Amino acid sequence: MKRILLFAIAVFALCLNAGAQLPSVSLKDINGKTVDTAQLSNDGRPFIISFFATWCKPCNRELSAIAEDYEDWQEETGVKLFAVSIDQAQNINKVKPLVDNHDWPYDVLLDPNSDFKRALGIQMIPYTLIVDGKGNIVYKHNGYTEGAEQEVLEKVRELVE
Repeated sequence: MKRILLFAIAVFALCLNAGAQLPSVSLKDINGKTVDTAQLSNDGRPFIISFFATWCKPCNRELSAIAEDYEDWQEETGVKLFAVSIDQAQNINKVKPLVDNHDWPYDVLLDPNSDFKRALGIQMIPYTLIVDGKGNIVYKHNGYTEGAEQEVLEKVRELVE
């Protein structure tokens, strides 16, 4: 009986998580403007949220790999990427120089207390989410290996077909 109950709870939790909406957390963008994460959108089209830190080499490789083809991704799918830095307050001044140095064309948000990261239950970075045009989280992935950005693009393509 306990097994059936635990199984039912697990299935229920998975169902709740599928299509979950973004939590409401107040962050600043890289220019100091306040942004409510529950209001992130892309005019009814899918968008990507990528959690990173300046010190995270896999994060930086992933964002740089996406940047190489980002313009093509946007033309093909209309996708938008929000890069969310989890650098703590004492390192927040390193984010803008890193973004500028890599010429990343993303909207960059700052999560110095990891409030947004924690609200989503994220443990490790890099962590990538895809949100559909209705605001539902439809894909989650952590870690980065070379070429993994193609899987992200394929998921976005599925949403716009």
